[in-house]
Amino acid sequence: MICYNCGCRLSEHDFCTGCGVDVSLYKKIMYMSNRFYNDGLDKATVRDLSGAVISLRQSLKFNKNNIDARNLLGLVYFEMGEVVAALSEWVISKNLRPKKNIADDYIDMIQNNQSRLDAINQTIKKYNQALVYCYQDSQDLAVIQLKKVLSYNPKYIRAHQLLALLYINIEEWEKAKKELLKCCQIDTNNTTTLRYLKEVEHMLMPEDAAKNAPKKKTSSDEVIRYQSGNETIIQPVNGKDKSGVSSLLNLGIGVVIGVAIACFLILPARIQSAQADINDELRIVSEQSDVKTATIDEQQQKIQSLTDENQRLSDELASFEGTDGALKATDGLMMAVSTYLTNPEDIETIAGYMESLETQEGEEEETRTASFTALQENFLTLTGEQLGTYYYNAGYESYNADNYEEAIPNLERAYRYNETNADALFYLGNSYRRLGDNDKAKEIYAQVIDNFPDTRRANEAETYLAEINNEN
Repeated sequence: MICYNCGCRLSEHDFCTGCGVDVSLYKKIMYMSNRFYNDGLDKATVRDLSGAVISLRQSLKFNKNNIDARNLLGLVYFEMGEVVAALSEWVISKNLRPKKNIADDYIDMIQNNQSRLDAINQTIKKYNQALVYCYQDSQDLAVIQLKKVLSYNPKYIRAHQLLALLYINIEEWEKAKKELLKCCQIDTNNTTTLRYLKEVEHMLMPEDAAKNAPKKKTSSDEVIRYQSGNETIIQPVNGKDKSGVSSLLNLGIGVVIGVAIACFLILPARIQSAQADINDELRIVSEQSDVKTATIDEQQQKIQSLTDENQRLSDELASFEGTDGALKATDGLMMAVSTYLTNPEDIETIAGYMESLETQEGEEEETRTASFTALQENFLTLTGEQLGTYYYNAGYESYNADNYEEAIPNLERAYRYNETNADALFYLGNSYRRLGDNDKAKEIYAQVIDNFPDTRRANEAETYLAEINNEN
């Protein structure tokens, strides 16, 4: 164990022999983290994956730098089919320990295999589409999508559970039990799975009990006894009458019974065969209908997407054109160049004209001529550093005034004009974090770490990134 203050190896004493700092509480925290890690490892060994996740999360709460616990948590997530969560843990582990970390192998195993990566993407898309179908009460389409999800990722517990829930909703208890047993094979102690399985077994139990219940036997050997002198005469209750009328009656009853047996044996078989044929045809028609419905929905989504794209491009084209049909981007660049030639120190006016070009971010490259692009690049070569300084000063002033919404666009422009300005990118990440946009803040901090390694800003970005991950 290493001292948190000086990095010296700790001994059995409650103080550091290198710097003298009290490490008793620090040791207890590290021991608790390792204890929860060992507990999570034991649970994962016996496939209690849900319990392992809880223990490993507790371990990381005590020590966020416990690399073994974080890598094991990623493996448990991966075994449960949660590939995105697993990658998140491995990426954090790699950022905490860039060298000699087995998380590199785990990440490469997924990212270098394009077919597996495509399968993961398809799994996520189809599972989300199945959820949409569930919200739309299209349970048949949801079942089809979930079966496709499980063909890509058979260990995805959430997909098994949702499919079982759909089977429960339509009272197909055997199919639901089959899916839940698959979940138990993956995660033996998942609370949700066990709760669903209890309900399914409760519904199946009365039917099994009825099948196994003993049938009552009717006694046909009851007799009538009476005394005649010293002799006991025994007469069966169902004794037959030997008279002629009885014979004719028995003959008629036999004919009726024969006809009834013929009807009950032949007619039900015919009816059952016809019903089976009808059920097969109905199933085939139902499957064809489901496929056609899914195809129609997919085509409608494509039509809507193309309509939205057409409207977006029309709006962009309208925004590019001025009242006389000329492109507004050309006007803005010309005015910026003219101002620079007249007064190079008037950087604020130049910045205003350059901001008018930012409305053209969605413009395709072929809509701008080569001469326009060359002029813009040459102009930014002359003024880029000044523009970056101007926007950084404005953004930093807004950041100090706690006006983060105004600071963000200025800091973004500052870094775009001067990509060597680590402070602009760092304060941009801080602004997103102060506004509560942790996802964007994590993305910016990752850029600081990648673009400016071994710097003070990179170290601070790693600290903030770890804090955000622990909060989540």
